[in-house]
Amino acid sequence: MPVPTAKMMSLNGRVVPYDQCLLHAFSGAVKYGAGVFEGLRGYWNEERQELYVFRLAEHLERLRYGMRVMRLEPVYERAFLEDALLAMIRANGLRENIHLRMIAFLDGDDELAATGPVGLVCGAVPRPRSKAVEEGVHVAVSTFARLADNAMPPRVKATGNYLNNRAAELEARRNGYQGVLMLTERGKVSEGSGACFFMVRHGALHTPDVASDILESITRDTVIALAREQGLAVHERTIDRHEVYAATEAFWCGSGYEIQPILSLDRLALGTGAPGPVTRALQRAYFDVVEGRTEAHPEWRTPVWGNAGRAAA
Repeated sequence: MPVPTAKMMSLNGRVVPYDQCLLHAFSGAVKYGAGVFEGLRGYWNEERQELYVFRLAEHLERLRYGMRVMRLEPVYERAFLEDALLAMIRANGLRENIHLRMIAFLDGDDELAATGPVGLVCGAVPRPRSKAVEEGVHVAVSTFARLADNAMPPRVKATGNYLNNRAAELEARRNGYQGVLMLTERGKVSEGSGACFFMVRHGALHTPDVASDILESITRDTVIALAREQGLAVHERTIDRHEVYAATEAFWCGSGYEIQPILSLDRLALGTGAPGPVTRALQRAYFDVVEGRTEAHPEWRTPVWGNAGRAAA
């Protein structure tokens, strides 16, 4: 059966074929879901013949933060993580838009409180822009509450956390929706199953604050910065469920999702029920930056096929 992941992967810093990128069935990653991961994007610029990894440094620091919080030891140095990821991309010769996955996991057959040994796997999935970016999605409020900070660490991309997200996503899809909005245990808006939430009200942008059991998303931070550069007021705050029904626009954002318009919530149209002007303006600014079509924010783009990349290939 064909697989979506590119044929070469990285395992513990070594480039290996896909079918040799293995861990034991009794590892802590399998038995306990003990791991943390990052999802990143790489964007191909045809004119410059360059692939840019978006906000690589920030993603690697968040992975290292997750390793510390989940007590994985040792915590890999950023240089090692970067070398492992870029070597895998170069080994595949990837010159197209890609989604990148990195997982640091508890390796070895040990008990629940083990902290090591730690494994690392990196892979890439060629992924063009989703239709949902242009067309938008219809979503529902989940009956599953977003996990609370005192139960699991929502700021960490821990693999075990995503059973909560998966339950919410599957419920929404069974009911005919394309996505799901999760609430905190207090009934306040948190985030989607894999992306952060924004809405437009009274000409300003509103998003749940970091105390609303959200992931401290790098894409969310990017959208906030771009919105403010466009002169938009941005409010990070507690949001009630019923406020969302009054929004004139709403969208998700995340590395995998990019920026996707939300057209309706619980079958109630938001605004006109079509992607709005604020969402479209932020999409244009976002893709201009990540794809290298602007000179703005060069610090957010790590080139793969520069001189160092060609020498290493």
